[in-house]
Amino acid sequence: MSISITKRRFGTDGQGREATLYTLENQSGMKAEVTDLGAILVNLYVPDQDGRLEDVVLGFDSVEGYLENGCFFGATIGPSANRIGGASFALDGVTYKVDVNDGPNNLHSHMERGYHKLLWDAREEEAGVTFTIRDADGNMGFPGNKVLRLTYTLDEENGLTLRYHGVSDKKTILNPTNHTYFNLNGHKAGSIEGHQLQLIASHYTPVVEGAIPTGEIASVAGTVMDFTRPKTVGKEIRADFEQLLLTQGYDHNWVVDGWDGSLRKIAVLTASESGRRMVAYSTLPGVQFYAGNCITPQAGKDGAFYEKRSGLCLETQYYPDSIHRPEFPSCVFGGDREYDSVTVYRFE
Repeated sequence: MSISITKRRFGTDGQGREATLYTLENQSGMKAEVTDLGAILVNLYVPDQDGRLEDVVLGFDSVEGYLENGCFFGATIGPSANRIGGASFALDGVTYKVDVNDGPNNLHSHMERGYHKLLWDAREEEAGVTFTIRDADGNMGFPGNKVLRLTYTLDEENGLTLRYHGVSDKKTILNPTNHTYFNLNGHKAGSIEGHQLQLIASHYTPVVEGAIPTGEIASVAGTVMDFTRPKTVGKEIRADFEQLLLTQGYDHNWVVDGWDGSLRKIAVLTASESGRRMVAYSTLPGVQFYAGNCITPQAGKDGAFYEKRSGLCLETQYYPDSIHRPEFPSCVFGGDREYDSVTVYRFE
């Protein structure tokens, strides 16, 4: 495999430490650029139907933007992605309290101290980069001395693979995800409502106010939540449907059909304007399709201006609030149970 890897300075973090941007490039010119600040995917240059390369992910020009990053552009979220109801949970009879930062709930672990704001250790690999974070027992309220490793690799078939491995010396929540916002017409192109999306998921987890799942695994059949066949994102996003009204549009966890822990196709995203198609694969049981409903208007990289629905996320994960739902696949790891997952975004 002849993936080239180069690196350059990317600015300094909040403590004055140097951050690095790593560029992975394959022979057809596809490029992924990732940084050790937050293990963030900063740029992703993908050819269109005429072979023209364009950056298809939202983000910032330097580390300074990512030190704010209230929308989590490109971020690796950890140790716990998505929501924990009531911002507390119990393990083995001990109650743990985590940051109250989303109404009464916890979202994405911690806005300032979460893994997306920390400098990870980096090591170059044959076709990618491995980032490692070490996290002390009790930090952000989560038990266990934890080590999480994320390896980004690029291949010659225009696939970007994210491989995670996590351990803890105590039972804890380990549910990392990648929060990249995609716009397959290019990150400057505006709304993603014209993108076509297919989710290989015939069920989803409905929510109550605050986006906490009810515990039901509901069929999408006959509802606006049905993406089992390709459908334009904007077609029904304004429907008078309770689930959409609760979250200002699509921002739900879909239940991957036939999940068994193996790598399987979970989604296909297509932009007819550019002809780009992205096929997503994952070993995880859920995928949060977030249509970028709450992107705050802001300046992005390369002179772009981002607004509501300028990008969408396909966050592979264990279901939200599964710590309180024994009927959901368990996000509890530690001791003999190590965390492993693989997500692939492949471009055609």
